[in-house]
Amino acid sequence: MILAIDIGNTTVALGGIRDGRVCFVAHMDTVRTRTAAEYRAEMEKIFSHRKHPERPVRFEGAVLTSVVPQITGALAECARHYTGGAKPVIVGPEIRTGLIMGVPDPAAVGKDRLVDAAYAAAHYPLPVVTVDLGTATTFNVVDEHRVFRGGVICPGLSTGLKALGERCAQLPQVHLSQPRHAIGTNTEECMLSGSVLGTAVLLDGITARIEEELGKPVSLVVTGGLAKYVTPLCRHPLTYDPELLLKGLALLYKLNAPRRRSGPGPARGQEPAGGKPRLSRPRGARRKNAAAASCA
Repeated sequence: MILAIDIGNTTVALGGIRDGRVCFVAHMDTVRTRTAAEYRAEMEKIFSHRKHPERPVRFEGAVLTSVVPQITGALAECARHYTGGAKPVIVGPEIRTGLIMGVPDPAAVGKDRLVDAAYAAAHYPLPVVTVDLGTATTFNVVDEHRVFRGGVICPGLSTGLKALGERCAQLPQVHLSQPRHAIGTNTEECMLSGSVLGTAVLLDGITARIEEELGKPVSLVVTGGLAKYVTPLCRHPLTYDPELLLKGLALLYKLNAPRRRSGPGPARGQEPAGGKPRLSRPRGARRKNAAAASCA
């Protein structure tokens, strides 16, 4: 099993991934002043609740992405502990993604954006647009030639809603939920409509403009913790994939981790003796139970 770590501005997501399937997901608060030992203590609490807590938690490898440089080293140290000292794959500008970077400064692209785009380009019809609804709302565009063309960055849904309550003296802090109507009849309903429905309209509108610029329709893939409030209100066809980033991390681990060969065998890309190379193919719904068993 691979340990995937996504260090975001608000939370650190931990995922256990086997054969491309997310077996578990857990979250910790992002605290910029925590040390590696403190984060490891939090991870121990999380892993102690797993199915077999008496067994030492070990992973065959780890992959990490971070938008918070202050704690990247601390979480990388934690990853080495749980992989027996193996160096984690850390997402950076030099990493293999399967994409062609079509922006002037590839190093300036957010690492989480790169991960989302890489997975979407490998698993959805091109061109593809990914949207991550988190602290910020980010769009990524990959054209039909697997060229990462750039994207859009907007204030996040909860970020904007919180700012309204803090900066406007007569507006309250509002609990996030899905609005029932476009026209609000009180202050809270008006704020929810403007924020949540407004974000849905933003997704539809920006995606339409991207399609105009590309000259063809796109696959739209939406992820992020706030997507559940927004996606039911969108009119553009979309796929909601809450595990997009963790699955993307597993893909990048596969592309970049050192190869371990346990014995003699055919070189990569060659046919095994006496037959054709085995091709991987998407597993259908009938195999879900087997996939769940493989995560145990």
